[in-house]
Amino acid sequence: TEIYKGKTRDIYEDDNDNEIIIVSSDRISSFDRHICNIPGKGEILNKMSTFWFNATKHIIPNHMISSDGGEMIAKKCSVIPVEIVVRGYITGNTRTSLWEHYNQGKRDYCGIHFEDNLKKNQKLKQPIITPTTKSKSDEPISKDDIVSLGFATEDECDYIYTKALELFQYGQMLSHRAGFILVDTKYEFGRDVNGNIILIDELHTCDSSRFWVEKSYKDRFSNGQEPEKLDKDC
Repeated sequence: TEIYKGKTRDIYEDDNDNEIIIVSSDRISSFDRHICNIPGKGEILNKMSTFWFNATKHIIPNHMISSDGGEMIAKKCSVIPVEIVVRGYITGNTRTSLWEHYNQGKRDYCGIHFEDNLKKNQKLKQPIITPTTKSKSDEPISKDDIVSLGFATEDECDYIYTKALELFQYGQMLSHRAGFILVDTKYEFGRDVNGNIILIDELHTCDSSRFWVEKSYKDRFSNGQEPEKLDKDC
């Protein structure tokens, strides 16, 4: 039975009340609308998530039970309605992107203050977390907002932030080995049947993350050119 149809994935449940089936479609979305289909895209993205879920189990448990082709059987969870966006660079083109806010003269974003004279696509001194609400229209929020709105307790929020940064730094390390920069990404978390917070959704895919070619980044940045992109941002 289909219980959810998303922008790029469909979710089904079967006779097992504690499991769901996530089907990654070939749909490409941008600015919350369907753009086109790319044959094989869903299977590739599901395989990317499968790789990363297996590679990061030592950091935090995740919802994956098994995976085959474009389908994943996962634990049913209560979703924490926040997207935890981790950024290593100041970039982006959308309304909620860090660069768009900064370029408009705003220096405070999601409870973080930024210095003057940053350039688009510049590496930040350290990775930062800029959460958004998880809704039709994603809105930037702060850590204090997450707690005050009742999405998570302060201790839960601290745990989520710590694990998100660990996941990002590990993802950057493995991406570097392959010649890529993991620029930014979003993580989602949920509570399993025992109330434990685990990693859900997708992980370090080209839908949820920005990847740049590392060897050409410095020259292109110095020349004011956009990086070579290996994600849907282009």
